[in-house]
Amino acid sequence: MNTSATEKLSRLVSEHRQVLLKGGLVGLEKESLRVGADGIIAQTPHPAALGSALQHPWVTTDYSEALLELITPPLDGPQAALTFLEKLQQFVYQRLDNELLWSASMPCVVQGEAGIPIARYGSSNIGQMKTVYRRGLGHRYGKIMQVIAGVHYNYSFPEPLWAAYQAQEQDTRPLQAFMSDHYFRTIRNLQRFGWLVPYLFGASPAVCKSFLEGTPTRLRPYNENSYYSPHATSLRMCDIGYQNSREDELGFKADYDSLESYVTSLRRAISTPCPRHAEIGVKVDGEYRQLNANMLQIENEYYSSVRPKQVPGENEQPTHALARRGVRYVELRSLDINPFDPRGIDITQCRFLETFMAFCLLQDSPAISPVERREIDINLDAVCYRGREPGLTLQRNGQTLTLQQWAGELCEAMQPFATALDDGEEGTPYQDALQDQLKAVADPEQTCSARVLNAMRENGEGYFHFARRMSLQHQRYFLGLQEDAARITQFEKDVTRSLADQRAVEAADTLSFDDFLAWYFSQTP
Repeated sequence: MNTSATEKLSRLVSEHRQVLLKGGLVGLEKESLRVGADGIIAQTPHPAALGSALQHPWVTTDYSEALLELITPPLDGPQAALTFLEKLQQFVYQRLDNELLWSASMPCVVQGEAGIPIARYGSSNIGQMKTVYRRGLGHRYGKIMQVIAGVHYNYSFPEPLWAAYQAQEQDTRPLQAFMSDHYFRTIRNLQRFGWLVPYLFGASPAVCKSFLEGTPTRLRPYNENSYYSPHATSLRMCDIGYQNSREDELGFKADYDSLESYVTSLRRAISTPCPRHAEIGVKVDGEYRQLNANMLQIENEYYSSVRPKQVPGENEQPTHALARRGVRYVELRSLDINPFDPRGIDITQCRFLETFMAFCLLQDSPAISPVERREIDINLDAVCYRGREPGLTLQRNGQTLTLQQWAGELCEAMQPFATALDDGEEGTPYQDALQDQLKAVADPEQTCSARVLNAMRENGEGYFHFARRMSLQHQRYFLGLQEDAARITQFEKDVTRSLADQRAVEAADTLSFDDFLAWYFSQTP
């Protein structure tokens, strides 16, 4: 690693300004399948006691009625975000009817595509659009892949950092332009070094056989109901899950050179017809099968392990929000659910990721060439399938080096950032979190994926029985927590308000759904 990032950090803290790294906002999103006690995906509608999935700010659904998405607001530091997520899951559990929140990323007891109910959001135009989009995903890629769950780590750097950093760089652009440019630099580095996240925190080295529906696989049988890969870290991030296969089929990749090139590349994909998708049909026998027959229906269809984000206005396209107001935060999407923590992510992970973000911001970040893009894809696939394999090598700038060597270099380069983030903390929690990951680099048995397989072996169980055992354990945890009366009251108000807001949205519609879609896709930046 070069010393650029350390030098920039040293200059920033030279005048006792190390607190500039402190105060970043953290938001968490956790997807969780509702399942019955038998582990089968729930066929019940989104619980009315949780409010409107269309309008509730913190409790919604992802692809399926059964796939809850629990969201925290951006909060001051990881502990506040984790506390909110914990209280939110407690609230949800108290309102479920004999159902569990699945503790793992990969679903179990999948009874074919017919057993996956697509999410519904009411009769409003925007609600119908969300449902049709999901229907399109099912036609394009199959429904089973869509119920894989994960955790998203959202992060925005502290506001005071930006002005100081811009002055240090002697950059005279408007501040937002500087911020967006450096968020994209951060994103490029998160892609370059992003394999480190599934290595450390991947928690899906096995999968239920029902997930693959008898399709050929390079995975090995674990027992009568599970497949696994002995050194896998995150099958969720492999080609049986989200990653890369869609891009290869479509011949499209987003351009992360700049905000402008990113927005342009996504807009092109949203407006470019795709013959393969045209075969599905758009509106057939009066029902929409998909929003359009283009390469992407909307921006969210493009899967990436990390995304630039801006909060959109009402019915505003995400690319328009980015073009108009720049990048507000980064969304890291490569985290499996941590089955060993009821919240799905723990404080050590959050602190390490904050350190990783700061390092990626200040580390040099040239544009990603086609050759490097291929290296990034190869490295991620290797780590997800074989990350704990002894002597595994990765590719960097046309050369090979071992995962342990590269991971060790990265963690060593992050040390000054952990030290800076520890300023004002009691003890050294950020340095301790980094040291925990260094131990996992030196000993792959300490990674999350190894712990999953070890727990399965020790308990003589397959993936389903492991995930179900942890789900029941988490249920007991949340139902045993002491209630926070003020928080519960606020959550109840959010439920009531969300239901009223959905009724208002539905009553305010004046366009037909056909006309609404035409208007939505005709918006100009």
